[in-house]
Amino acid sequence: MRVLHFYKTYYPDSWGGIEQVIRQMCVGTSRLGVSNEVLTLTRNGGPAQMEIEGHLVHRVPLDFEIASNAFSFAAIRRLARLARKADVIHYHFPWPFMDLAHFMARVNKPSLVTYHSDIVRQKTLLRVYTPLKQRFLKSVDTIVATSPNYMASSPVLRRYRHKTRTITYGLDRTIYPEPRAEVMEKWRAECGERFFLFVGVLRYYKGLHILLDAMAGLDYPVVIVGAGPIEQELKEHAARLNLHHVKFLGAVEEEDKIALLKLSYAMAFPSHLRSEAFGISLLEGAMFGKPMISSEIGTGTTYINVDGETGLVVPPSDAQAFREAMRQLWENPQMAADMGRRAEQRYWELFTAKAMAENYLKLYQELAHRKQHGV
Repeated sequence: MRVLHFYKTYYPDSWGGIEQVIRQMCVGTSRLGVSNEVLTLTRNGGPAQMEIEGHLVHRVPLDFEIASNAFSFAAIRRLARLARKADVIHYHFPWPFMDLAHFMARVNKPSLVTYHSDIVRQKTLLRVYTPLKQRFLKSVDTIVATSPNYMASSPVLRRYRHKTRTITYGLDRTIYPEPRAEVMEKWRAECGERFFLFVGVLRYYKGLHILLDAMAGLDYPVVIVGAGPIEQELKEHAARLNLHHVKFLGAVEEEDKIALLKLSYAMAFPSHLRSEAFGISLLEGAMFGKPMISSEIGTGTTYINVDGETGLVVPPSDAQAFREAMRQLWENPQMAADMGRRAEQRYWELFTAKAMAENYLKLYQELAHRKQHGV
Protein backbone atom coordinates (compact mmCIF):
# COMPACT_ATOMS: atom_id res chain seq x y z
CA MET A 1 0.00 0.00 0.00
CA ARG A 2 1.58 3.27 -1.19
CA VAL A 3 0.12 6.52 0.16
CA LEU A 4 1.08 10.02 -1.01
CA HIS A 5 0.39 12.94 1.37
CA PHE A 6 0.20 16.46 -0.06
CA TYR A 7 0.44 19.57 2.15
CA LYS A 8 2.02 23.02 1.87
CA THR A 9 4.51 22.68 4.76
CA TYR A 10 6.33 19.83 6.46
CA TYR A 11 9.43 18.94 8.45
CA PRO A 12 12.10 20.22 8.66
CA ASP A 13 10.82 23.60 7.40
CA SER A 14 7.83 23.83 9.73
CA TRP A 15 6.84 22.19 13.02
CA GLY A 16 3.17 23.16 13.37
CA GLY A 17 0.25 21.03 14.48
CA ILE A 18 -0.80 19.70 11.04
CA GLU A 19 2.80 18.77 10.24
CA GLN A 20 2.96 16.88 13.54
CA VAL A 21 -0.26 15.02 12.68
CA ILE A 22 1.00 14.04 9.20
CA ARG A 23 4.22 12.84 10.80
CA GLN A 24 2.27 10.72 13.30
CA MET A 25 0.10 9.32 10.47
CA CYS A 26 3.18 8.36 8.44
CA VAL A 27 5.07 6.80 11.35
CA GLY A 28 1.99 4.97 12.66
CA THR A 29 0.75 3.54 9.36
CA SER A 30 4.26 2.58 8.24
CA ARG A 31 4.36 0.22 11.24
CA LEU A 32 1.27 -1.41 9.71
CA GLY A 33 2.92 -1.90 6.32
CA VAL A 34 2.04 1.34 4.51
CA SER A 35 4.74 3.01 2.39
CA ASN A 36 4.25 6.76 2.91
CA GLU A 37 5.58 9.68 0.90
CA VAL A 38 4.96 13.39 1.50
CA LEU A 39 4.97 16.10 -1.19
CA THR A 40 5.49 19.58 0.23
CA LEU A 41 6.78 23.06 -0.61
CA THR A 42 9.93 24.69 0.72
CA ARG A 43 11.13 28.27 0.86
CA ASN A 44 14.47 27.24 2.38
CA GLY A 45 16.09 25.34 -0.48
CA GLY A 46 18.02 22.22 0.44
CA PRO A 47 17.58 18.68 -0.84
CA ALA A 48 14.72 17.75 -3.17
CA GLN A 49 14.22 14.51 -1.22
CA MET A 50 14.73 13.60 2.43
CA GLU A 51 13.96 10.52 4.46
CA ILE A 52 12.36 11.32 7.83
CA GLU A 53 11.52 8.53 10.29
CA GLY A 54 11.08 5.97 7.53
CA HIS A 55 9.05 8.00 5.02
CA LEU A 56 10.23 9.90 1.96
CA VAL A 57 9.64 13.67 1.77
CA HIS A 58 9.63 15.34 -1.68
CA ARG A 59 10.32 19.09 -1.54
CA VAL A 60 9.61 21.54 -4.37
CA PRO A 61 10.29 25.31 -4.33
CA LEU A 62 7.55 27.69 -3.21
CA ASP A 63 7.11 30.29 -5.96
CA PHE A 64 4.85 32.89 -4.34
CA GLU A 65 2.07 33.40 -1.77
CA ILE A 66 -1.28 35.18 -1.90
CA ALA A 67 -3.15 35.60 1.41
CA SER A 68 -1.10 32.80 3.03
CA ASN A 69 -1.88 30.52 0.08
CA ALA A 70 1.38 29.03 -1.19
CA PHE A 71 1.82 28.33 -4.93
CA SER A 72 4.36 26.13 -6.72
CA PHE A 73 4.33 25.30 -10.44
CA ALA A 74 6.77 22.45 -9.86
CA ALA A 75 4.35 20.89 -7.34
CA ILE A 76 1.75 20.29 -10.07
CA ARG A 77 4.20 18.32 -12.21
CA ARG A 78 5.58 16.43 -9.23
CA LEU A 79 2.08 15.59 -7.94
CA ALA A 80 1.13 14.14 -11.35
CA ARG A 81 4.28 12.00 -11.42
CA LEU A 82 4.12 10.76 -7.81
CA ALA A 83 0.36 10.09 -7.99
CA ARG A 84 0.91 7.58 -10.77
CA LYS A 85 2.91 5.36 -8.38
CA ALA A 86 0.58 5.77 -5.39
CA ASP A 87 -2.40 3.63 -4.43
CA VAL A 88 -4.10 6.41 -2.44
CA ILE A 89 -3.67 10.21 -2.42
CA HIS A 90 -4.10 11.81 1.01
CA TYR A 91 -4.78 15.56 0.87
CA HIS A 92 -4.73 17.92 3.86
CA PHE A 93 -7.23 20.82 3.84
CA PRO A 94 -7.24 23.86 3.85
CA TRP A 95 -4.87 24.85 1.07
CA PRO A 96 -6.61 26.33 -2.01
CA PHE A 97 -3.61 25.72 -4.29
CA MET A 98 -3.86 22.01 -3.46
CA ASP A 99 -7.39 21.88 -4.90
CA LEU A 100 -6.16 23.52 -8.10
CA ALA A 101 -3.15 21.19 -8.31
CA HIS A 102 -5.42 18.16 -7.91
CA PHE A 103 -7.29 19.08 -11.10
CA MET A 104 -4.30 20.40 -13.06
CA ALA A 105 -2.30 17.22 -12.32
CA ARG A 106 -5.35 15.17 -13.41
CA VAL A 107 -5.08 12.90 -10.41
CA ASN A 108 -7.15 9.77 -10.98
CA LYS A 109 -6.44 7.67 -7.91
CA PRO A 110 -8.50 6.87 -4.80
CA SER A 111 -8.35 10.02 -2.70
CA LEU A 112 -9.28 11.35 0.70
CA VAL A 113 -8.86 14.69 2.41
CA THR A 114 -8.34 15.24 6.10
CA TYR A 115 -10.36 18.37 6.84
CA HIS A 116 -8.21 20.08 9.46
CA SER A 117 -10.07 23.40 9.60
CA ASP A 118 -12.62 25.69 8.02
CA ILE A 119 -11.20 28.82 6.38
CA VAL A 120 -12.00 31.48 8.94
CA ARG A 121 -10.09 34.68 8.30
CA GLN A 122 -9.74 35.29 4.53
CA LYS A 123 -13.36 36.17 3.76
CA THR A 124 -12.64 37.79 0.37
CA LEU A 125 -10.48 34.87 -0.75
CA LEU A 126 -13.16 32.46 0.45
CA ARG A 127 -15.80 34.02 -1.82
CA VAL A 128 -13.54 33.62 -4.85
CA TYR A 129 -12.35 30.18 -3.77
CA THR A 130 -15.72 28.61 -2.82
CA PRO A 131 -16.58 27.16 -6.29
CA LEU A 132 -13.16 25.47 -6.53
CA LYS A 133 -13.43 24.23 -2.94
CA GLN A 134 -16.84 22.70 -3.57
CA ARG A 135 -15.65 21.04 -6.78
CA PHE A 136 -12.59 19.62 -4.99
CA LEU A 137 -14.51 18.29 -1.96
CA LYS A 138 -17.08 16.76 -4.32
CA SER A 139 -14.33 15.05 -6.34
CA VAL A 140 -12.49 13.27 -3.50
CA ASP A 141 -13.79 9.89 -2.38
CA THR A 142 -13.86 10.53 1.38
CA ILE A 143 -13.58 13.51 3.73
CA VAL A 144 -12.26 12.95 7.25
CA ALA A 145 -13.33 15.23 10.12
CA THR A 146 -10.89 15.33 13.03
CA SER A 147 -13.45 15.33 15.85
CA PRO A 148 -17.19 14.81 16.25
CA ASN A 149 -17.38 18.39 17.59
CA TYR A 150 -15.96 19.81 14.35
CA MET A 151 -18.16 17.56 12.25
CA ALA A 152 -21.22 18.89 14.07
CA SER A 153 -20.24 22.57 13.93
CA SER A 154 -18.78 23.02 10.42
CA PRO A 155 -21.32 24.16 7.80
CA VAL A 156 -18.96 22.91 5.07
CA LEU A 157 -18.77 19.38 6.50
CA ARG A 158 -22.52 19.27 6.99
CA ARG A 159 -22.88 19.77 3.23
CA TYR A 160 -20.79 16.62 2.61
CA ARG A 161 -22.03 14.55 5.54
CA HIS A 162 -22.79 11.57 3.25
CA LYS A 163 -19.09 11.10 2.46
CA THR A 164 -17.53 12.29 5.74
CA ARG A 165 -16.33 10.15 8.62
CA THR A 166 -14.53 11.05 11.86
CA ILE A 167 -10.99 9.91 12.65
CA THR A 168 -9.55 11.87 15.52
CA TYR A 169 -5.90 12.86 15.83
CA GLY A 170 -3.57 10.65 17.82
CA LEU A 171 -0.12 10.98 19.36
CA ASP A 172 2.51 8.34 20.02
CA ARG A 173 3.83 8.76 23.56
CA THR A 174 6.87 6.58 22.79
CA ILE A 175 8.39 9.03 20.28
CA TYR A 176 8.59 11.78 22.91
CA PRO A 177 12.11 11.50 24.39
CA GLU A 178 12.57 11.47 28.15
CA PRO A 179 14.35 14.73 29.08
CA ARG A 180 17.81 14.37 30.61
CA ALA A 181 18.16 15.21 34.30
CA GLU A 182 20.23 18.32 33.56
CA VAL A 183 17.54 19.64 31.18
CA MET A 184 14.85 19.12 33.83
CA GLU A 185 17.03 20.88 36.40
CA LYS A 186 17.69 23.83 34.07
CA TRP A 187 13.96 24.49 33.55
CA ARG A 188 13.11 23.77 37.18
CA ALA A 189 15.58 26.48 38.19
CA GLU A 190 14.19 28.95 35.64
CA CYS A 191 10.43 28.30 35.85
CA GLY A 192 9.84 26.41 39.09
CA GLU A 193 7.48 23.45 39.28
CA ARG A 194 4.12 25.18 39.51
CA PHE A 195 3.22 27.26 36.49
CA PHE A 196 0.58 27.49 33.76
CA LEU A 197 1.97 26.52 30.37
CA PHE A 198 1.05 27.53 26.82
CA VAL A 199 2.75 25.83 23.85
CA GLY A 200 2.11 26.84 20.26
CA VAL A 201 2.86 29.16 17.36
CA LEU A 202 2.05 32.74 18.39
CA ARG A 203 -0.76 33.48 15.92
CA TYR A 204 -3.85 35.70 16.07
CA TYR A 205 -6.31 32.88 16.78
CA LYS A 206 -4.41 31.49 19.77
CA GLY A 207 -6.05 34.11 22.01
CA LEU A 208 -2.91 34.90 23.99
CA HIS A 209 -4.03 38.50 24.49
CA ILE A 210 -6.95 37.00 26.46
CA LEU A 211 -4.55 35.01 28.65
CA LEU A 212 -2.49 38.16 29.30
CA ASP A 213 -5.64 40.14 30.15
CA ALA A 214 -6.68 37.33 32.50
CA MET A 215 -3.32 37.63 34.26
CA ALA A 216 -3.89 41.29 35.17
CA GLY A 217 -4.04 41.35 38.96
CA LEU A 218 -2.84 37.75 39.36
CA ASP A 219 0.64 36.67 40.36
CA TYR A 220 0.53 33.06 39.08
CA PRO A 221 3.56 32.16 36.95
CA VAL A 222 2.78 31.64 33.26
CA VAL A 223 5.25 30.22 30.73
CA ILE A 224 4.64 30.82 27.01
CA VAL A 225 6.56 28.53 24.64
CA GLY A 226 6.62 29.30 20.93
CA ALA A 227 7.47 31.95 18.36
CA GLY A 228 5.29 33.51 15.71
CA PRO A 229 4.07 36.60 13.87
CA ILE A 230 2.54 38.37 16.90
CA GLU A 231 5.31 37.63 19.41
CA GLN A 232 6.51 41.25 19.74
CA GLU A 233 2.94 42.53 19.95
CA LEU A 234 2.22 40.13 22.83
CA LYS A 235 5.39 41.11 24.69
CA GLU A 236 4.42 44.76 24.42
CA HIS A 237 0.92 43.93 25.69
CA ALA A 238 2.41 42.09 28.69
CA ALA A 239 4.68 45.08 29.41
CA ARG A 240 1.70 47.48 29.30
CA LEU A 241 -0.12 45.28 31.83
CA ASN A 242 3.01 45.16 33.99
CA LEU A 243 2.99 41.34 34.06
CA HIS A 244 6.17 40.26 35.82
CA HIS A 245 5.17 36.59 36.19
CA VAL A 246 4.81 35.84 32.47
CA LYS A 247 7.84 34.32 30.71
CA PHE A 248 8.15 34.25 26.91
CA LEU A 249 10.64 31.49 26.10
CA GLY A 250 10.36 31.59 22.30
CA ALA A 251 10.80 28.40 20.29
CA VAL A 252 12.54 25.60 22.20
CA GLU A 253 13.92 22.18 21.32
CA GLU A 254 11.66 19.13 21.66
CA GLU A 255 13.48 17.89 24.78
CA ASP A 256 13.03 21.29 26.44
CA LYS A 257 9.35 21.36 25.52
CA ILE A 258 8.82 17.94 27.09
CA ALA A 259 10.66 19.01 30.24
CA LEU A 260 8.37 22.04 30.53
CA LEU A 261 5.28 19.88 29.94
CA LYS A 262 6.36 17.53 32.71
CA LEU A 263 7.14 20.36 35.15
CA SER A 264 3.99 22.41 34.45
CA TYR A 265 0.98 22.59 36.76
CA ALA A 266 -1.71 23.03 34.09
CA MET A 267 -2.21 23.94 30.42
CA ALA A 268 -3.60 27.38 29.53
CA PHE A 269 -5.02 27.24 26.00
CA PRO A 270 -7.04 30.41 25.26
CA SER A 271 -7.66 29.94 21.50
CA HIS A 272 -10.84 31.86 20.71
CA LEU A 273 -11.46 31.32 16.97
CA ARG A 274 -12.39 28.27 14.90
CA SER A 275 -9.03 28.42 13.14
CA GLU A 276 -7.98 26.37 16.18
CA ALA A 277 -9.60 23.22 14.91
CA PHE A 278 -8.10 20.77 17.39
CA GLY A 279 -5.12 21.79 19.52
CA ILE A 280 -2.21 19.36 19.31
CA SER A 281 -0.33 20.98 22.20
CA LEU A 282 -3.51 20.73 24.29
CA LEU A 283 -3.54 17.00 23.55
CA GLU A 284 0.14 16.81 24.50
CA GLY A 285 -0.81 18.31 27.86
CA ALA A 286 -3.48 15.63 28.32
CA MET A 287 -0.96 12.94 27.36
CA PHE A 288 1.34 14.19 30.12
CA GLY A 289 -1.51 14.19 32.65
CA LYS A 290 -2.10 17.93 32.96
CA PRO A 291 -5.42 19.64 33.72
CA MET A 292 -6.43 22.12 31.02
CA ILE A 293 -8.22 25.42 30.56
CA SER A 294 -9.65 26.06 27.08
CA SER A 295 -12.51 27.91 25.38
CA GLU A 296 -15.70 26.56 23.83
CA ILE A 297 -15.30 27.28 20.11
CA GLY A 298 -17.13 24.23 18.73
CA THR A 299 -13.97 22.42 17.69
CA GLY A 300 -11.75 19.56 18.83
CA THR A 301 -10.42 21.52 21.81
CA THR A 302 -13.56 20.59 23.74
CA TYR A 303 -13.31 17.00 22.54
CA ILE A 304 -9.91 16.83 24.22
CA ASN A 305 -10.86 18.90 27.27
CA VAL A 306 -14.22 17.97 28.80
CA ASP A 307 -15.44 20.67 31.17
CA GLY A 308 -15.36 19.57 34.81
CA GLU A 309 -13.74 16.24 33.94
CA THR A 310 -10.31 16.88 32.41
CA GLY A 311 -10.19 20.61 33.06
CA LEU A 312 -12.28 23.75 32.72
CA VAL A 313 -13.91 25.20 29.59
CA VAL A 314 -14.85 28.89 29.46
CA PRO A 315 -16.55 31.15 26.89
CA PRO A 316 -14.20 32.46 24.16
CA SER A 317 -12.68 35.96 24.47
CA ASP A 318 -13.71 36.19 28.13
CA ALA A 319 -10.63 37.18 30.13
CA GLN A 320 -12.56 37.32 33.41
CA ALA A 321 -13.86 33.76 32.97
CA PHE A 322 -10.36 32.58 32.05
CA ARG A 323 -8.98 34.30 35.18
CA GLU A 324 -11.56 32.57 37.36
CA ALA A 325 -10.71 29.19 35.84
CA MET A 326 -7.01 29.77 36.55
CA ARG A 327 -7.82 30.72 40.13
CA GLN A 328 -10.01 27.65 40.57
CA LEU A 329 -7.29 25.27 39.40
CA TRP A 330 -4.51 27.04 41.29
CA GLU A 331 -6.36 27.06 44.61
CA ASN A 332 -7.57 23.45 44.35
CA PRO A 333 -4.49 21.28 43.73
CA GLN A 334 -6.31 18.01 44.46
CA MET A 335 -9.03 18.84 41.93
CA ALA A 336 -6.35 19.82 39.42
CA ALA A 337 -4.47 16.54 39.98
CA ASP A 338 -7.67 14.51 39.57
CA MET A 339 -8.49 16.33 36.32
CA GLY A 340 -4.95 15.71 35.03
CA ARG A 341 -5.28 12.00 35.78
CA ARG A 342 -8.58 11.83 33.89
CA ALA A 343 -7.07 13.81 30.99
CA GLU A 344 -4.33 11.21 30.59
CA GLN A 345 -6.86 8.39 30.82
CA ARG A 346 -8.93 10.04 28.06
CA TYR A 347 -5.79 10.30 25.91
CA TRP A 348 -5.17 6.54 26.22
CA GLU A 349 -8.82 5.77 25.44
CA LEU A 350 -9.27 8.05 22.41
CA PHE A 351 -6.15 9.76 21.14
CA THR A 352 -3.31 7.30 20.58
CA ALA A 353 -1.39 7.32 17.30
CA LYS A 354 -1.94 3.56 17.11
CA ALA A 355 -5.73 3.98 16.97
CA MET A 356 -5.42 6.80 14.42
CA ALA A 357 -3.10 4.70 12.22
CA GLU A 358 -5.38 1.65 12.36
CA ASN A 359 -8.40 3.75 11.36
CA TYR A 360 -6.55 5.35 8.44
CA LEU A 361 -5.22 1.98 7.26
CA LYS A 362 -8.80 0.64 7.14
CA LEU A 363 -9.85 3.68 5.11
CA TYR A 364 -6.90 3.35 2.68
CA GLN A 365 -7.70 -0.33 2.15
CA GLU A 366 -11.40 0.44 1.63
CA LEU A 367 -10.64 3.14 -0.97
CA ALA A 368 -8.16 0.93 -2.84
CA HIS A 369 -10.64 -1.97 -2.79
CA ARG A 370 -13.41 0.24 -4.17
CA LYS A 371 -11.20 1.39 -7.06
CA GLN A 372 -10.02 -2.16 -7.77
CA HIS A 373 -13.57 -3.45 -8.00
CA GLY A 374 -14.96 -0.39 -9.77
CA VAL A 375 -17.29 0.55 -6.91
